Order: sequence, then structure tokens, then C-alpha cells
Amino acid sequence: MTTLRLAVNNRWQTTAGLLKIPLRTVRVDGLPLSSSTAYNLSRPLHQQAEQAAFRQTSSSPRAPIPGRRIRVTHGSAMGMRSLPTQNPHIGVKGQASYSTKAAVSQEPTIHSAFESKTGTWQYVVADPSTMTAVIIDPVLDYNPATQVVTTQTADSLLSLVKEKGYKVAWILETHAHADHLTASSYLQKRLAQQQGHRPPIGIGKRIRKVQELFGKRYGVPAEEYEGAFDKLFDDDEEFEIGNLRATAIHLPGHTPDHLGYKIGDNVFCGDSVFHTDIGTARCDFPGGSANNLWNSARKLLGLPDHTKIWTGHDYPPDGRGEPVPFMSVKDHKDQNKHLKNGISEEDFVALRKERDATLGEPRLLHQSLQINIRAGRLPEPTEAGQRLVHVPLKLEGVEW
Repeated sequence: MTTLRLAVNNRWQTTAGLLKIPLRTVRVDGLPLSSSTAYNLSRPLHQQAEQAAFRQTSSSPRAPIPGRRIRVTHGSAMGMRSLPTQNPHIGVKGQASYSTKAAVSQEPTIHSAFESKTGTWQYVVADPSTMTAVIIDPVLDYNPATQVVTTQTADSLLSLVKEKGYKVAWILETHAHADHLTASSYLQKRLAQQQGHRPPIGIGKRIRKVQELFGKRYGVPAEEYEGAFDKLFDDDEEFEIGNLRATAIHLPGHTPDHLGYKIGDNVFCGDSVFHTDIGTARCDFPGGSANNLWNSARKLLGLPDHTKIWTGHDYPPDGRGEPVPFMSVKDHKDQNKHLKNGISEEDFVALRKERDATLGEPRLLHQSLQINIRAGRLPEPTEAGQRLVHVPLKLEGVEW
């Protein structure tokens, strides 16, 4: 007997075929969207529904949206110092001249929001002096059982941005995620309406190779992912968030395109270093490398001890309780089960490979990669008006 099994396995194998699965998009209030207006909500969410998505530490708890837990925490650290900056102005002959003056650099205000279904930490990071902000690794809600896409989590971030009076200057991705769909494109369109400015979506420059690899694997037309990201950061490239200086740091290992973002005394490290009782991210995806992840982790742990490392995921083990968004460099040096003092690169590579060999594919692997190489854009609709993603078929036994 030959069995056709829709399944994921724990190795990246050549697939026998691709099954096209339609995506459905719905509003948060449950009303369906037409396929041509999936990202064009006709009215804003009710304020109470938006506020219910958050539980803020600065006020009394509010009930979350049923079936979804989103936690938001707020933090800020102020440390004022002056940095020189060059400011061009146009002279009478149309040539740029430069003057150097002091610019204020300070620690950001950080809002961390935990999406419990995928175990993902999302961040809104703001310059308190200018109210300029960035959003890092936002989540688009997706139910694989019904193929329904909703925007509850992303709309909660929009609600926070509006409530605080922030102007979002960037939407930043650490890498092409394989465990959740990104809400970057949706947020970009909504923010353009909300604030009158379309924030660019940024990611590392190596995303092109990832797009080509998975574009071919899933049959995604090149025109649907080429140019999807507005900014491709070079290694160690600096950029501004209001008066804050930020740096894009290449952190390969989990994936080859992986970036972290250093903002003040904080690094948003994505899927590289996790909570000390979990250790580090898997390295068995295409282009992943345990040796590279070791080097990336040493780069992070080479920062000053007080530096906060904000992680991309958390999966609290039994006995710990609540998810935790950050730990300090010193915490990781002393406690991280994969990286603490006394563990060698050889030890790390061995334990990482042993652990990865036991892991299955992420539950939303195929859907996530196809959406995320598009920067969160939905597939173009077919003539019948459906937006489709491909799920590989694994054949067991005889093929025909």
C-alpha cells in the first residue's frame, strides 16, 4: 500500500510534489476581506478590542483577546552623552557643506510584546526625545487548520504606537523566520495611513540568497520577492532612530542572513541566543552552522557585562513560569547552558548538533518561509481570487 502523507519531517529533503493550500484573510472582528483588499482594513479596530490585546505593567491588567496571550512590558534607561554628527545643508552653489555639532544619544524606551502561540517576542523601541520608534520582528496571526490569516497581534502593536504617540521610522526583521509569518508588510501599509509616512522594512543583505533558495523550492515567482525589502543592511552599518544610534550586527548560525540590532546598551538578537535555561537557537536550516553560531554568540558575550540581550523567542521550561524578554551579557556568561564560562567551541558544536538531530520541522515552516521572503506580502491572487501557498508532499512507499 502506498500512503500519501501531508507531513513535515526533521530533515530538509527533496519533496515529491507541492500541494497548493489557499489562504483566507479575515478582519479581527471576524468579517471576511476580499482577496484584493486583504491589507486594506475598512475601519479601525474598536479601541477596547485594541487595548484588550495588551497587558501593560504600567497599569492594571486587562483581559486578553480569547485564545491568544500577548504580554507587553515597558522599560527605559536614560544615560545622556554627546556624540558628534555631520549635518549637511545646501550652499548657494548647490554643493553640500558639513558642520559638526553635538547630538544627544540616550537609552531607548523598550516595549516587549510576547505572542504565545509561536513563542515570539516582538519589540517596539523608541527614542524618548523625539518619539521616533522602530518595530522589530512583528507577528502575523495564522491558523494552519483553517488557513485563516488575522491581524490581532499586529493591530495591538499599532494600538501601542498610537497610544504612545510614536512615529515609526523603521520596521526591522532579524531574518526570514521559519516559525511564524511576519506582519511587516501589513504594518507598513497601516502605518502609512496612520502616520502619513511609509516606514521602510529592513533586513540583512544576505536575504537575497535566502529568497532565491526558497523561491525556487516553493515555486514563488521572483517578481513577488525581489525588492520586497526596502533596505538591505551591510554588516555593522549604522542608522538613526531619532537621536539614537543603531547598528546592524551580522549574527549567522541559525540562518546565514541573520542580523541583530544594537540600540544603546541593548542588542535585539533574534533567533541566536535564548534564555539561559534554553541556550541557543537551532542551526540545521539551510546555510545554518553551529560553528558560526558559536562565533556570533561570542561576539554578543564580548559586549560589556551590563548590555541587555533581547531574545526573539522564549519557551519557558517547567518550573520557570513566565517568558522573559532579556538577560544581561553577564547572566549569559554565568548561566547560559550552552555558552557559560568553561564551555568550549568543540563542546558547543557537539551539543548543538546532537540537539538539532532530535528536532522536527517548525509547525509553520512552509507557510512562514513563503510569506517571509516576500517581507510579509501575501501571494498574488489566482484567477479564481485565491491566494495560495505550497505545502510539500512526502511520499512513503511506491511513487506513481
